[in-house]
Amino acid sequence: MDLKEHRSIAIDGPSGAGKSTLAKRLAKELGYHYVDTGAIYRTVALAALRTGVDPADSNGVAALLPGVNVTMDYDGDGLQHMYLNGEDVTAAIRQNEVSAGASKAAAIPAVRDFLLETQRGLARNFDVIMDGRDIGTVVLPDADVKIFLTASPEARAERRWRELLERGQQADKVQILQEVMERDARDSGRATAPLRQAEDAVLADTTELDFEGSFRLLLGIIQERLGGTPNE
Repeated sequence: MDLKEHRSIAIDGPSGAGKSTLAKRLAKELGYHYVDTGAIYRTVALAALRTGVDPADSNGVAALLPGVNVTMDYDGDGLQHMYLNGEDVTAAIRQNEVSAGASKAAAIPAVRDFLLETQRGLARNFDVIMDGRDIGTVVLPDADVKIFLTASPEARAERRWRELLERGQQADKVQILQEVMERDARDSGRATAPLRQAEDAVLADTTELDFEGSFRLLLGIIQERLGGTPNE
């Protein structure tokens, strides 16, 4: 099946830019499948942490991959659930330690190769909105719409802090800002599939926008690029 039999929307951007939340809402609005690629890498990082392997240890993580089965499914509301060797780890992969480990694991070429076909296969079989760090540049270079979503580090740290508090987790705003900046540097500076804006991607800065304003901005970009209603 040719990729172009289905439409694909790539949303890239740094940590905490709101990619996942906005992509979920857009997918529901447009009738697309939402693919949170960050969750896929988080699942690999969780597998490493659970076995005592540092997610930054390329040899150690690569050695784990043959025994790691990462799958996903969707519930009745369209929510993506991640499974690690058959266990639903959708909630577990949102812990702060796993988030930090995900970008380390994602810098390992063997991990990216391991998960690349999984992501492309979804785009061959469904209309998808896929978000991550290198969707428009590496995973889906022929995506119909590419958006680079960003916001200032301070705004992203604030959003992450509020998200953790809402989940009942302890969080330090200063530490989160430091982690956001460190992750930006790590994601942008890695040798394999670094975070960068694709040449044909539309830049969307939501620093001064609330969620609804950000949603309308992205929906407008998608509709303009697809020339009308995307799911017609």
